[in-house]
Amino acid sequence: MSVVRLDHLTKVFSGKTTAVDDLSLTIGDGEFLVLVGPSGCGKSTVLRMIAGLEEISAGNVFIDGERVTDWAPKERDIAMVFQNYALYPHMTVQENMAFALKLRHVDPVELRAQVTDTAHLLGLHDLLDRKPKALSGGQRQRVAMGRALVRKPRVFLLDEPLSNLDAKLRVSMRAELARLHRRYRITTVYVTHDQVEAMTLGDRIAVIDNGRLQQVGRPEELYLKPANRFVAGFMGSPSMNFATVHLRPGDPVAIALDGSEFPMAGALRRYPGLTAYLDESVVVGLRPSAFSLAGRDSAAVIQVVPLGVEALGDEKHVLFEAPSGGTAAAHPGDVEVPVAVDDTTGSRLWTAKVKQHADLVIGRPVRLAVDLDAAYFFDVGTGQAVPRQEPDSSAAESMPEPAAING
Repeated sequence: MSVVRLDHLTKVFSGKTTAVDDLSLTIGDGEFLVLVGPSGCGKSTVLRMIAGLEEISAGNVFIDGERVTDWAPKERDIAMVFQNYALYPHMTVQENMAFALKLRHVDPVELRAQVTDTAHLLGLHDLLDRKPKALSGGQRQRVAMGRALVRKPRVFLLDEPLSNLDAKLRVSMRAELARLHRRYRITTVYVTHDQVEAMTLGDRIAVIDNGRLQQVGRPEELYLKPANRFVAGFMGSPSMNFATVHLRPGDPVAIALDGSEFPMAGALRRYPGLTAYLDESVVVGLRPSAFSLAGRDSAAVIQVVPLGVEALGDEKHVLFEAPSGGTAAAHPGDVEVPVAVDDTTGSRLWTAKVKQHADLVIGRPVRLAVDLDAAYFFDVGTGQAVPRQEPDSSAAESMPEPAAING
C-alpha cells in the first residue's frame, strides 16, 4: 500500500489545449479514490500521468514520498485496468494473468499458486484454459482485474472499467470491486463519468471539470454540501434543478418563483450568507426529492405542465419546464405538448420525484409542493455555494465545510 501525491499537475497538449490545470491531490494509503467528471474533463489524463503513460507538462507525482515524475511506467509498480480490458487474445486466462509475473521471473511454483488463488477469488478457476474470445464481458473484466491484482502492485489504477458492461452486470461488478478493495486494501484511483459508481465505490470522490479540481470529500459531503453549482448539479441522479430568483427582504425573507412569493422561515439562520443577497438575485437549487404532489396544507406550491412522465416502479419522475420569476400561466385544461423539445427548452427542464401511484398525464397541469427547507443557494456570478449553518456543533464536527479547490 502506498500514498500517492499529485503536486500542481498540469497537462497541455499541442495546440495549447489544457487538459489538466494545476491539480493537487493526495490519495491516502489504502484509500479508494474516485475521479469523476463529464467526458473530456481530464480525469483519464490524470490517471495516465500517475501511470507514467502521459508526459507531464508541469508538476510532479510522488509515491510514498519518492518523486516518480520521470520514472518509466514499469518502474512505478502500478497496475492499470483499461476500459477495453486489453487482454492478449492468443493467451489463455491463466497465461494472461501470469504474464506480468513471468516478466518479473517469479518462481514457477509461486507463480502458479498466486494465479490459482486470485482466480478462485474472482470465480475464474474453471475458466483458466479458455481464451478471451470464449469469455463474456464480465468474465473478461474479471480477468483484467485478476491480471492486475496478482502482481500485488503499490497502486491500482482503473479507467472506466465497467463502462462496456450491461446495467445489471455493472451493479454486481461494483459490489465485487468493493469486496476486492476491502480484502487487499491497495491504494486505488478509479476514473468514471458515472456519479452512481462514484457514490457507491469511493472512500472519497474528487470532482473535476475542465481540468480543474472542483471539490474532494466523502460521497455524503459532496451530495449534502456541494462547494459550487457544478458539483451540486453533477452529484445526484436525477440532477439538481436550478433557477435564478430574487431574494426579497422581510421577516421572513422570500423568493419570487413562478409568479408568487414564497416565504422561507429560518432561511437566514440556516444560511447566514444569504444576508449578502437580500434584494438581489441568487441561484436556488432543488433536488427532485424536494417535490411532492401538493395537498391542502402545502405551503409552497407551483403549477406545472408535465412534458414527460417516467414510471420507475417505486416512484415516478415528472419532467417540466423550469418555473420563472414572472407571472404564472393559468392552465384550466390539458395543454398540447410538442413532440420535440428544442435544446433551449431541454436545458431548462426540471425533474420532480413523486410517489409511484401519482395520477400524472403528459400535458395535464399538476400542482407540486416544494420543500424550500431543502433548498440550496449559489452565487449567480461565481457559482459558489452559500454555506449552510449546521443545526448544532456536533453535526458541524461530523460534516466539515467543503472546500472549493483551484477556484
